[in-house]
Amino acid sequence: MTTKFTLEDIRSYWTKQAQEHGQSSAASWSDASVIDMEIREIVQRLSDGDRVLDIGCANGYSTVQYACAKQIAIRGIDYIPEMIVQADARLSGIADRLVGRVEFATGDITALSEPSESYDTVIVTRVVINLGSWEKQAQALQECCRVLQAGGTLLLSEATLQGWQSLNRFRNEWGLPDIPMPSFNSYLDEQAIVNTLAEKMVLVETINFSSTYYLGTRLLKPLLAKALGADINVADPNMEWNRLFSQLPSWGDYGTQKLFIFKKR
Repeated sequence: MTTKFTLEDIRSYWTKQAQEHGQSSAASWSDASVIDMEIREIVQRLSDGDRVLDIGCANGYSTVQYACAKQIAIRGIDYIPEMIVQADARLSGIADRLVGRVEFATGDITALSEPSESYDTVIVTRVVINLGSWEKQAQALQECCRVLQAGGTLLLSEATLQGWQSLNRFRNEWGLPDIPMPSFNSYLDEQAIVNTLAEKMVLVETINFSSTYYLGTRLLKPLLAKALGADINVADPNMEWNRLFSQLPSWGDYGTQKLFIFKKR
């Protein structure tokens, strides 16, 4: 069984990611195709004039793309100072492409410094899974709710236990081993998310945007490599195979990464 990281271990891990990868999307996740899919889904749900809080912005890779696509005022926060250094550096080199306004700051999702009911939209991408315990995760979800105005939208893109388990069941049917959960992550139970937010938030939709991609890259790709005896690294996310599957419509419920859309009552 994989030993889980402590909160200090998790902080150290992401600090090293920021230092090693700089402004690359790999600072947030090595699988750039899923990040780009995630960005496409989120942009569709932003509107000109929105006040947006982007929690877990990492080095700003996604944040600036939102502001290039929409006339929004967006504040990106991350709890790793080294990530914000890279985000500010990115912003200084992209100012001429922005149609919205962007700022970055350090921040803790479990204790946001933002005023209550101050945002139209809150974006949370792969943050809650890094908090180590359900107690901290639930606290973070409540903070996201607090800073949203009535009628505001929470766009929560996180890895779920259900998606991970569905994918591994499919892999097991074809003789493939489970994909382990990373030591620095604690995937979320979907019903627990809904129950925690139920008093003040309504779940509008769950977008399983990564399902086809995960089937193509975590099931079909290793099976094909095995059948052909191909000497390739099936975990390489930068292959044309991955890019192809990132462009296909999503079918099924096999995506570990999902986008939850909540409205505040």
